Amino acid sequence: MTKKNYRVTFQPEGREVLVLEGTAIVEAAGQAGITLNTPCGGQGTCGKCRVIVHGDAPAPCVAGKKHLQADEISRGIRLACQMRVDRDMTVSIPAETHFFEQVILTEGRDDLPHHHEPNLIKRFMELARPDENDLKSDVDRVVDLIAETGVEAWMDVPLMRELPVLMRESDFSLTAVIDGDEVVALEAGDTSHSVLGVALDIGSTTIAGVLVDLTTGESMAMAGRTNPQIKYGDDVVGRIKFAGENTDGLKKLQRCVIDAVNEIVVELTGSKGPEPQHIYELTAVGNTTMSHLLLGVPPQSIAQAPYVSVFRKGTDLKAHSLGIEVNHNANLHLLPNVAGFVGSDTVAVAMASRIDQEEGITLAIDIGTNGELIIGNKDRLMVCSCAAGPAFEGARIRQGMSAANGAVNKVVINEGIEVGVIGGGDARGICGSGLLDAVAVLLDTGLIDPTGRILTGSKIPDNVPEKVASAVTELDGRPAVVLAENNENHGGAPVLLTQKDVRELQLAKAAIAAAFTTLTGVFGIKPEKLDLVLLAGGFGNFIRRSSAKRIGLLPNIPSKKIESIGNAALVGARRALTCRCCREQAQLFSDNMEYVELAGRQDFQQYYMEEMTFPDPNESE
Repeated sequence: MTKKNYRVTFQPEGREVLVLEGTAIVEAAGQAGITLNTPCGGQGTCGKCRVIVHGDAPAPCVAGKKHLQADEISRGIRLACQMRVDRDMTVSIPAETHFFEQVILTEGRDDLPHHHEPNLIKRFMELARPDENDLKSDVDRVVDLIAETGVEAWMDVPLMRELPVLMRESDFSLTAVIDGDEVVALEAGDTSHSVLGVALDIGSTTIAGVLVDLTTGESMAMAGRTNPQIKYGDDVVGRIKFAGENTDGLKKLQRCVIDAVNEIVVELTGSKGPEPQHIYELTAVGNTTMSHLLLGVPPQSIAQAPYVSVFRKGTDLKAHSLGIEVNHNANLHLLPNVAGFVGSDTVAVAMASRIDQEEGITLAIDIGTNGELIIGNKDRLMVCSCAAGPAFEGARIRQGMSAANGAVNKVVINEGIEVGVIGGGDARGICGSGLLDAVAVLLDTGLIDPTGRILTGSKIPDNVPEKVASAVTELDGRPAVVLAENNENHGGAPVLLTQKDVRELQLAKAAIAAAFTTLTGVFGIKPEKLDLVLLAGGFGNFIRRSSAKRIGLLPNIPSKKIESIGNAALVGARRALTCRCCREQAQLFSDNMEYVELAGRQDFQQYYMEEMTFPDPNESE
């Protein structure tokens, strides 16, 4: 039976698209060049992709009935991932349903000394012309001259095919591009001054890159993107599931990453900057799942007990073979992983923090959808990972969003509740750091009790400021707190902190807290005895330390012992780009780190249950 074509018009953009009958609205929007917010990967479980269908809207699906209130259904609100096109229709997309780029952390602390010894170098050569007294082959002529610098180089057949014409057209003046001991490119004349590399941090939520001049080791530009894979799932487990359940799922996920990397390369080089073909070397880090998806390797075994990866060691391949648009001979070095849920990004954090050179005991935490933790000093290193869930990224929070313009990222209480909004203006929702802040200050005022319950009516303590107490409202029969009033982008509705939001935060913080309590216990130290806590990643960079300790997300140690080190994973990737020995160090980290598998550990489960409540105020600094 032939399917009909229907016209869908999206407002306020005014874009029209013809799609086949049965196409999901979220797919139709994508064809119109509009990306919607789908943290659950289109499974219908998050309720975030709300759109308004004008006129006679199709009946809501089961998921729609679960997430939408009766008055919303009557107004034509539907879930874009679940509703199918069965007629011509006009669809309005509310601001909160649009996918907005978040603030990407592209910088990290890099104030520790390290060698500058890039794996890739250029050598300018003025070659002797062959004659009857010098009958060396063209290849020998090149590699013998390189050998005088101490490198026994070789070149592959495709490069040999280019050599004879290039050598003679350049009047025997060439620049060799040497990667380790391989001649990967030859260029006419002296181009030894232009040799570039790119370091990449491929995270579940964001992808960041830095352009580096490999002759000097200096960073030239930085750029970042939200990982477009997020539309297929807001965590690695969701993406692994998508890869396994869809025939072309793995290819789609890989294509998303490659496209984002190519966009970053274009931004790094710029319209008036160097050409992408002058990028000869790339390094990349990411969690184990992201590493597999980058290479197009099936990741399903990572999500199944006993949670093993397909590969662990560092990997080298031609970037061009993945579709990365740089020099066609450029090498991509992917740093080694540690275990199924501890990837090369954790190895890079260890390299950047120099945790292995400290006398005191340091705990490094990269807080995100997955939390990776490293503890140790110069004598011993131990790592673990926990599934914190996406609450810290703003997902599964009723009005949660990434750290983009319009997100509440700071909450304080004076006479009433006051919020800071990224970019200023009206609040559209709340990001992870704002969520943490809100709960922390409401705990301090007594509006939220240690069990995480939002208090109402006569249960609100007398010392809670009147304006704060009056912010308590009700949503679906459960308490909520108004954080920001009269939001124009939400039709005048306020931005709320709901009881379910608090519970989601409790689940996320309990996982991190249980992980560091378990890890410190296995290492043989109490959390409060740590000499230093390092916070890596975007979330760790933006949170307030006092708020993080107040809810129990971090150990209760003096705030001066807690430091943010920014995007340490990108710093580690950059070091591997500019220092050949750092790649060897990365492999040593991977080989020697003691991995603690938390799944199935009784102590972790016990700590997790205990950490579901919030600390007593008297225990906070």
